[in-house]
Amino acid sequence: MSTTFGLLLGFAADRVLGDPRRFHPVAGFGRTASRLESHWYADSRAAGAAYTAALVGTTAVVGVAAERLTRDRPIAHTLVTAAATWTVLGARSLEREAETMATLLDEKDIPGARQRLSHLCARDATDLEADELARATVESIAENTSDACVAPLLWGGALGVPGLLAYRAINTLDAMVGYKSAKYANFGWASARLDDLVNLLPARVCAVLTGVTAGRFAAARRVWKRDAPQHPSPNAGPVEAAFAGALDLSLGGTNSYGSYQEDRGTLGDGPTPAVGDVRRTAVLARRVGFAAVGVAAMLAAVRKGRTWG
Repeated sequence: MSTTFGLLLGFAADRVLGDPRRFHPVAGFGRTASRLESHWYADSRAAGAAYTAALVGTTAVVGVAAERLTRDRPIAHTLVTAAATWTVLGARSLEREAETMATLLDEKDIPGARQRLSHLCARDATDLEADELARATVESIAENTSDACVAPLLWGGALGVPGLLAYRAINTLDAMVGYKSAKYANFGWASARLDDLVNLLPARVCAVLTGVTAGRFAAARRVWKRDAPQHPSPNAGPVEAAFAGALDLSLGGTNSYGSYQEDRGTLGDGPTPAVGDVRRTAVLARRVGFAAVGVAAMLAAVRKGRTWG
């Protein structure tokens, strides 16, 4: 049961403390990845695949070593799992960013909100007004609820510390080199596709939990099934569509990312987000997180039971 307790303890640490303010291991991983990229980069899929395999593989090995070293020491294993869980989760920090954006929009500080949006996504905010900033924030909260909370918890429940660390490595690399640009179209291909793969199931679990915790499962499911295929992402689409249905909003549209534009279609039937919807979305995301840690804890308990058998 040490994995179960570790997941719960790490989740609680994230709720209370948020991300570590100094010496964040994920930030350290990012710096290492950047240095390696400066030596390894080539405009080819093969180079990008080797880069991704090296970084993810090394991170997974660290996780396996941590599991084996604490395998026969339940208290140590609980603490290691808790530390890994706290490290890879970003739910509390996401909620704080949502509150910051809501406050800026309440105060009609549009320049400040445009600048702050970069903490949530890579969207070009230069010409965005309050309603578009609110939409961008709601969509980012939805997508990151899956990426920064539900997915790492589920992989932790399924595979323990190696699952937690490897997932965060994959997701971080996707954020660094997996986006569309001339530079990373080939080099970032493996990172982007691997991120799509490991998020296929967690994104759909997140969509289900969104409808359930909002008390609007039928509406969330209807919008998800109908509108998610319009979204270019196989995983962000179901999550954002489920949030749109659960909150009775319309999300999606054409987003600018500087060097390219992306049409996300129309998700949902309600009005477009207003400032108040940012806080509503954050509350729903929090509920999804609590449900997700419960699912992950049960998954870890089932896995441990099968190991004993």
